Amino acid sequence: MNPVPVSLPFTDRSEAGRRLAERVRPYAVTDPLVLALPRGGVPVGAELARLLDADFDVLMVRKVGLPGRPELGVGAISEDGHVTFDDIALARMRIPRQALAETVEAERDELERRRRVYRGDRPAPRIAGRDCVVVDDGVATGGTARAALRMVRQAQPAQLILAVPVAAPEAVESLRPEADALVVLSAPDNFHAVGEWYRDFSQLSDGHVTAILAERGRAQPPSDATRGVRIRSGEDYLDGDLTMPATLRGAIVVAVGEGRADPRWRAVSAVLRRAGYATLLLDLLTAGERAERAEGADTGVLGDRLNAAVTWLRRATDAASEPVGILGSGTAAPAALLTAAGRPQDVGSVVVYGGRIDLAEPSLPKVRAPTLVMLESGDSFVRELSEWARGRMGGPTDLRVMEGAEQLLEGGAEWRRVATEALDWFDRHLAGRGG
Repeated sequence: MNPVPVSLPFTDRSEAGRRLAERVRPYAVTDPLVLALPRGGVPVGAELARLLDADFDVLMVRKVGLPGRPELGVGAISEDGHVTFDDIALARMRIPRQALAETVEAERDELERRRRVYRGDRPAPRIAGRDCVVVDDGVATGGTARAALRMVRQAQPAQLILAVPVAAPEAVESLRPEADALVVLSAPDNFHAVGEWYRDFSQLSDGHVTAILAERGRAQPPSDATRGVRIRSGEDYLDGDLTMPATLRGAIVVAVGEGRADPRWRAVSAVLRRAGYATLLLDLLTAGERAERAEGADTGVLGDRLNAAVTWLRRATDAASEPVGILGSGTAAPAALLTAAGRPQDVGSVVVYGGRIDLAEPSLPKVRAPTLVMLESGDSFVRELSEWARGRMGGPTDLRVMEGAEQLLEGGAEWRRVATEALDWFDRHLAGRGG
């Protein structure tokens, strides 16, 4: 991601973290983890993690400076003991690596001391399979950030992001190959030092860092409570998973025909949940219908089932007086529109992904809720049907083509986009709608 103009300087590191949050949010999808570089990155990362509702910890890396000039970084040591040198800078100054041996050992000892102080007996956080955001208060040469990114990469994260409020332009370019995404708020041409871009750039002590880590630990909300539920619709029983966040902004039914065990929709539901929405991840087809691959399930029957689920969810959550959202996928997509048409006061926003939404034709003019239509591809026939259906809806609509989403889980980037597009739609059209 390229830097965009922002007003500088930042008031302090906490404000910088707040300003990073919305730029980082689209990348923090899969069980996100914010890893801050001590000391300066800790208040930035703590604020970022709070706003993203992400796990938070420190990432132990130490800069290796020149003897007598410790501010001039020519390498870094990571928590796993690996040393990364800036060989270009060393060659330019005609300094061999061996000349830094005592400095490296001293920094290694200091790194271990800080690890004990900051983390104690607490194990390092799990990284594998998670979206990991490495955070610092700024980047001057990039040596410390490079060592940190390489250490995290070895632990096989799902996605690796470097997020910094301000950086030297040369450092930004040199770090691009090290991360899947770079979020840099500003890279001024006249960059000389990180501290120039903060009004308050007070030096932090170990006490400051441990206090922030302790406060972050106390501030962590209780774990989301998930429970299996069974909802009756006529003679049928539908299975679902209800998850209630600690702080509730609204409620959304995620109705799928593929089965709620599908990791794609579990991931999408997790994104909505972390944003503060109660989610009912619902199998709209019965187990028998899924076994028979009931692609032609009656849309009216599915609409009745989803209607029962909306009634159940409104009664089961504290959002009973507010409109709910519906995300319908595949065979559940036209059912989502039937339900929205029949309950305009209860359904505040709809997202449909794939499926034959034209099958809801008789009810389309009664769909008043803002509706986002997402297509798996730009196939002309599918798009024409969807545009035809949109043209008959009675409320505002939009259409997005998710190229590559046919392989929705195999790649990763596509389902992240599905999740973030859906969240953005619900945030704009559902949250706070009921007043």
